Amino acid sequence: MPNMRARQRPGGERQLARDSGDSANRDIPSGKSDTRVKIVIPDDHSMVILLGSGDELLQVIERDFAADIHVRGNEITVTGPEAETALVARLFGELTKLAASGTELSVDVVERTISMLRRRPAARPDEVLTLDILSARGRTIRPKTLNQKRYVDAIDSHTIVFAIGPAGTGKTYLAMAKAVRALQAKEVTRIILTRPAVEAGERLGFLPGTLYEKIDPYLRPLYDALHDMLDSDTIPQLLAAGTIEIAPLAYMRGRTLNDAFIILDEAQNTSPEQMKMFLTRLGFGSRIVVTGDVTQVDLPAGNLSGLRLVQDILDGVDDVYFSRLTSHDVVRHKLVADIVDAYERYDARQEDVANSERIAGGRSRRTGTRAR
Repeated sequence: MPNMRARQRPGGERQLARDSGDSANRDIPSGKSDTRVKIVIPDDHSMVILLGSGDELLQVIERDFAADIHVRGNEITVTGPEAETALVARLFGELTKLAASGTELSVDVVERTISMLRRRPAARPDEVLTLDILSARGRTIRPKTLNQKRYVDAIDSHTIVFAIGPAGTGKTYLAMAKAVRALQAKEVTRIILTRPAVEAGERLGFLPGTLYEKIDPYLRPLYDALHDMLDSDTIPQLLAAGTIEIAPLAYMRGRTLNDAFIILDEAQNTSPEQMKMFLTRLGFGSRIVVTGDVTQVDLPAGNLSGLRLVQDILDGVDDVYFSRLTSHDVVRHKLVADIVDAYERYDARQEDVANSERIAGGRSRRTGTRAR
């Protein structure tokens, strides 16, 4: 990353100055085709919030746009290609709205806002990043990407929602937050959390210990999320009363679940028969959220994933919604998104190689020659 420093100009004007030798790393716009946009910030206090401590946020913006940004008093002047200057103007407008709503501006918030505007210029980041799902244990749970907002909105408007995407995209965590919120609002009378215990082959009787000791390792991530959202003292009481139930998928068979918020986690590890069994447990006044990552199937080789198949079976069915999250929606360490992308590129290359080999093999059989 270039070594940047904020430089104070005469009259209170600031811009980012780069150390000598850095200009080759960045295409600084110049020429008659450049446009200039002036942005006026309402008050000096907002300017301090927008720029960040030591101009930290300004540096992020300058780094991500092919434009020159100058600050003087409460005015920001942006010079560069028309598309870039327009996007910077929109960015500062969205950041101003976020600051006015009480959202703390950070490097992460600025980067996510830029990403949303880059990918979908018509997006409204202020509507995404200020949507409160649940306030718990001193913090507020909100969606952090446009796809995450669409996901949580779909939970409100559909009876069954599938969230399919890579690790770290908030599939289960946001569903849990919506479930707790629904319980607190008395929209449901209980929360049911389940996932397939694939490593145990659902044969829990062969494992040592009590039932809860047997299933605890497979359900621990759900407990961890609950502890983030509810007071630790109340969770045992809710579990004992059956208001919250956490159980392996095998224990859902034969039941009808009314007035419940039901979450099936790690659904890529269900068989088609298990998926059908689970979905048909739906009772009156209930809603279902199914989460999973079809790239991380742990089923034995040759077994079809119920989550993969159900996308074809239920596609177009009324009141069923498929939310597809991508590496752009990863909210863990930035490296996680890079890892997800790297694996997707590797899988694509492997598929291309396999297709080429199949084509070469077909030609060899037709010509009676051996493929080399």
